Amino acid sequence: MMGKIRIISGQWRGRKLPVADRPGLRPTGDRARETLFNWLGQRTIGARCVDLFAGTGALGLEAASRGAGAVDLVEKDRRLVRLIEDHTRSWPEIDKVRFIAADVLQWMVTQPGSYDLIFIDPPFDQSLHQAVLEGLTEHGLVKPGSLIYVECDVATDPVAKVTHPFQVTREKRQGGVMLRLLQV
Repeated sequence: MMGKIRIISGQWRGRKLPVADRPGLRPTGDRARETLFNWLGQRTIGARCVDLFAGTGALGLEAASRGAGAVDLVEKDRRLVRLIEDHTRSWPEIDKVRFIAADVLQWMVTQPGSYDLIFIDPPFDQSLHQAVLEGLTEHGLVKPGSLIYVECDVATDPVAKVTHPFQVTREKRQGGVMLRLLQV
């Protein structure tokens, strides 16, 4: 069975994305995305973004819809990548989005340059948050001023233990999920 999630705002407002029935796939809902993009304000415009653990692509595609200059969607499940790519192929300006089928931790090692906005929302049961945050600095994917959005389970909250070089600028609890915006 397949559901749908919609783009909230921007040039692709109202367009729907397929949500495949996959274990661990938990797309960021409308309320959380609205909160995040209110926090970001105009910082999305022209930004170089990466959506790690893209799943449906909702976070990265929302950023692209709101004026991001370039967006990389990184997702390990090749079938999900193909589904998103096929579904969005006819969207205007979709060429600013790169669809990457890769394991995030392995992909980070090979990436040159840094990002302005990074979205981290891995499956909660895989304990990947800390490794990804450490990898961002270790592999030079962040720079002073980079913003990192992290979604995690309130019960385990691995992000609370991570400090340097990140500072929490915004946070909000929505049910059992903690939303955080970090800055380098």
